[in-house]
Amino acid sequence: MNSIKDTPFYLEAIQVLSYDYGDFYLYDSFVVGEVHKDIVFTWKDHAKALVEEISSLYDQNGKDLVYITNRIYPYSVVPSDWLHFFKYSYSLKGYGIVTYDQKGLLNTLLEKLFMRSKLQSFTNLTDAIIWAKNLTKSKHSAA
Repeated sequence: MNSIKDTPFYLEAIQVLSYDYGDFYLYDSFVVGEVHKDIVFTWKDHAKALVEEISSLYDQNGKDLVYITNRIYPYSVVPSDWLHFFKYSYSLKGYGIVTYDQKGLLNTLLEKLFMRSKLQSFTNLTDAIIWAKNLTKSKHSAA
C-alpha cells in the first residue's frame, strides 16, 4: 500500500489538490485520488466541489479523463451518489480502483453496479496508472 508520493509517478504530477478529506494528483490525462482515513465520501460534502474544480482545470466534463482512487486508507463512498455525477452531465473515460484488502474488493463490486464497463479494479497503483495512460493514449497520439 503505497501513497503516490512514495512512487516515481509523484514527480510526473502537474498539480496537487489538497483538501481536509484527501489529496488529488493531477496528470495530463488522469487524476489519482487518495481520500483520507475514515471519511464518508459524499457528493454534497466532497465530490461536487472536487468535480467542479477538476472540470474547470481541465476545461472539460471529464470525458477524456481517467480517475484512479488509490485506497490506501479505509473510507466509505456512498455509491448512489454516482447518480449525481451523471445528473450534472459529468463523465469519465475510465474509473480505476486500487484496493489492497478483501473489504475494498467488496466495495468495488458494489460501485461497479453504478459505473459498469468503465470501472477497473487493481491490486497495485502501477498497473492502474499504466492502464490509465494506455486508455488515454489514443487521444494524445491523434493530437
